[in-house]
Amino acid sequence: MERSFWNPYVAGIFLGLVLLASYLLLGHGLGASGAAYRVGVAGLNTLASGHVAANPQMASTVAGGALDHWILLMALGAGLGGLFSAYTSGRFKVQIIRGPHATIATRLIFALSGGMIMGAAARLTRGCTSGQALSGGALMSLHSWIFMLAVFAGGYALAWFIRRQWI
Repeated sequence: MERSFWNPYVAGIFLGLVLLASYLLLGHGLGASGAAYRVGVAGLNTLASGHVAANPQMASTVAGGALDHWILLMALGAGLGGLFSAYTSGRFKVQIIRGPHATIATRLIFALSGGMIMGAAARLTRGCTSGQALSGGALMSLHSWIFMLAVFAGGYALAWFIRRQWI
């Protein structure tokens, strides 16, 4: 039987504790986008090491140990945390959640498009929303708070255009 999601206040407390543990254990705040980049560079280095060597940023990533970085532990922890959350809320199953007016193809196209846009934006800005909002916000960075207000405003403005998929 499917149970409800975690209480958002309890989840928020756990997220705060994870952020605190991240600073204490790893010496860094939360973030994840760098892990995909590092895994991608390591994979590209095995296939086309000449290309990686010719790119100064990728070459420095490989020289510093592409897969020997705290961000990979963070990504692993995020994945395990997601599995734990799904299991404890009774939602540990393969499914595509969509609204009654969205086809599976539409839902997958929206999800893939959104993920690609967020990934490209995280690469361009040298960070992801979680690092900016949670870590920067916890450190009371004015820029992080402005960023998150802009993210929420953008999401609210875009919601009008895609909400028909969910109602």
